[in-house]
Amino acid sequence: MPRWKELPASLDERVRQLVVQLRRLKDRSGLSLASLAAKTSYSRSSWERYLNGKQLPPREAVEELARVCGGDTTRLLVLHEVAAEAWPEENGFGDHDDLGDDMADGVGEDEPDRPDGPDEPVRERARLTTWVLAGAVVALSAALVAVLLVTKPWQDDGAGDKAKAPAGNAQTPFVFVQGRARACDVERRDGQLGAGYSATRTTLMDLKSSGWEVLEAQCLLKHHGFDPGIPDGSYGERSKKAAQAFQKDRGLVVDGIVGPDTWGELRR
Repeated sequence: MPRWKELPASLDERVRQLVVQLRRLKDRSGLSLASLAAKTSYSRSSWERYLNGKQLPPREAVEELARVCGGDTTRLLVLHEVAAEAWPEENGFGDHDDLGDDMADGVGEDEPDRPDGPDEPVRERARLTTWVLAGAVVALSAALVAVLLVTKPWQDDGAGDKAKAPAGNAQTPFVFVQGRARACDVERRDGQLGAGYSATRTTLMDLKSSGWEVLEAQCLLKHHGFDPGIPDGSYGERSKKAAQAFQKDRGLVVDGIVGPDTWGELRR
């Protein structure tokens, strides 16, 4: 199973969520970076940069990854719109011909180096794809902006969680207090486990995350026998190690990032 490099600590959370979803989609497809390059208009070195947070992938790259790997194109494009707003303008977007010196940085996952295919066919496919999608992208952009304003996907289940959370949390912003342990009373409600702090099943969490969702995950990890340390609502190294052990036990991608798949198992 691929072991990804740690994403840069300075990476904006909105960009991080896009990269995490692209990584998961690629992992589920079972494709190597070389195979992904052969099936899309982008080289292996380009995918290394996109999937390691070094460069924001173009919209077309996101669409092609969703098509090749069978992902939800609309959701990924919405996340891309959000990430594009957070990405520094001077860094720009990736392109089809950026086969520069990033190969010296090493691959993003632990797999053997494989040569990229011929550049000319890749560029030819890129030009053809651009012409075919140009008209559709204009119309889709307007629709995505409308979806973005309504759904605010970067907030995940925030609003819904507050409505379902206990009254004490519904109106109370989360405040982290160092060393303060909170109660973990896990019960099964409506067929799923919960500690009552959040009803989310999709919020993404990694190191430095904090909030009611983190506290919910810590309580559920503890309930399943994986010690996250003090249940204080702050996702630290110990919580991540507990999540990794839980993911390994349940046959999930072992990256320590709590996302939809991990939530699904925690709620069972």
